Amino acid sequence: MIDYRKKFTIDREFYPSKDIDISIESDRGRILSSAAFRRLQKRTQVFALELNASIRTRLTHSLEVAQTARYIAKSILRKLEDVKGETYHLEHLHNAFISTAEMTSLLHDIGNPPFGHFAEQTINRWMKNSALPILDGLPSDAKELKERVARDLSNYDGNAQAMRIITKLQRLNLSYTQILAVLKYTRAAFEDREPKSSPLSYLKKKPGFYLSEQELVRKIQKALDVKPGHRFPTTYIMEAADDISYLTADLEDSVEKGILSLDEVYNLIKSECKKEQEDYLLELIQKEYERAKKSDEPYQFNMFFTLTRAKLVTDLVSHVVNIYVDNHEEIFHGSFNHALLEYDKKSKYYKAVKILQNISGKYIYQNSDVQTLELQGYSIINGLLEIYKPLIALEHLDFEKLLKDEKIECFIAMRLIKRISSKQIVAYKNDTGKLDRDDTFIVLEWYYRVRLIIDYISGMTDDYALNEYRTLLAMK
Repeated sequence: MIDYRKKFTIDREFYPSKDIDISIESDRGRILSSAAFRRLQKRTQVFALELNASIRTRLTHSLEVAQTARYIAKSILRKLEDVKGETYHLEHLHNAFISTAEMTSLLHDIGNPPFGHFAEQTINRWMKNSALPILDGLPSDAKELKERVARDLSNYDGNAQAMRIITKLQRLNLSYTQILAVLKYTRAAFEDREPKSSPLSYLKKKPGFYLSEQELVRKIQKALDVKPGHRFPTTYIMEAADDISYLTADLEDSVEKGILSLDEVYNLIKSECKKEQEDYLLELIQKEYERAKKSDEPYQFNMFFTLTRAKLVTDLVSHVVNIYVDNHEEIFHGSFNHALLEYDKKSKYYKAVKILQNISGKYIYQNSDVQTLELQGYSIINGLLEIYKPLIALEHLDFEKLLKDEKIECFIAMRLIKRISSKQIVAYKNDTGKLDRDDTFIVLEWYYRVRLIIDYISGMTDDYALNEYRTLLAMK
């Protein structure tokens, strides 16, 4: 039975509202006012440390995703109203449904580190090579816990980090509904990836939360009647909106950057469409290219992308809305094991999406300038982790002394701890304060200490990370 009242509730950790609409507006205000959301304006989408303000950042990308999600959500509600005799108890939840999809989209990249996905790989590589040997040497017989912690720390992911940010680092006290809607993937970072034959394999293809948030995630899932490994329904909307939004965005930015010209973009899409025998996208771009070429030279580029994007968004939104409604039962219960836009692989829309993704992969992400920026990001993130390594190499008694502002032998650590945000230190104290002083304490205290360092470095903006790197290496 589909009853959205079970999913959209007023439950939250502290001070719940008595009215669902007030609760939803409270979430909206908390998200838009949060420092973590503002930092997205200085985070990479594709082009790191970009001075041209017209090139997309994580913030501008998230705004575009939120608008598309709002469009999808409103379209779904209209289509569901046409299903006679079924209300799904949504009659008083339209605002909650739409706003949750929209705000989830604003939050979807909030856990991404500076310099994008390449930095995720950098963090994981450093953890395996530099942090885990310290874990192996800890004087504890909790072997299984060590193995779990090792897997967890080697699987940094922006989606999982988002859960830490909104629940612990920023402590936004969002509603359970809004928190769970952010959980794009449902596998814990310490769990192995499931085989493709698993009924939840797609939903678990990436880490969605860390060991540090496992208890909270399970608590919220139980409160909202969402089974472990399953998704919240509007999360599918956010994912589709994200997939739709970046289809032409990266190509558009590449023209703005001078990597490709308008004619090159058109010819690349045209060539790929003919190779794949895909007529829908070919007809669309031919029509809009011809219209754009009739306008004045400075506006041809904007005209082509604006009209192409508008038509694509309209068609793809209609497509994913139909898939949502046709698979409503599975999506409501969170067991639908697909992205909406990738469900029907025989559709012309799926083929068009793959063509645009392939072109971006070949001609933008593999561009030498883009890869140079990624390598610079690697050096910065790797360098910062190495600089802060003394803090995780300490024995836990020495680290306790640091937090009490007492002197220890490692004078470098005494100075490094002063640079870390007080909010992140409070999160560490809250987590470790709940630990039992048994054989697991040494391992878990160290785990939360490593999380503290990751939280600090991954929470930086691109330019702050660069400045911190230069400052601590005594570079001009």
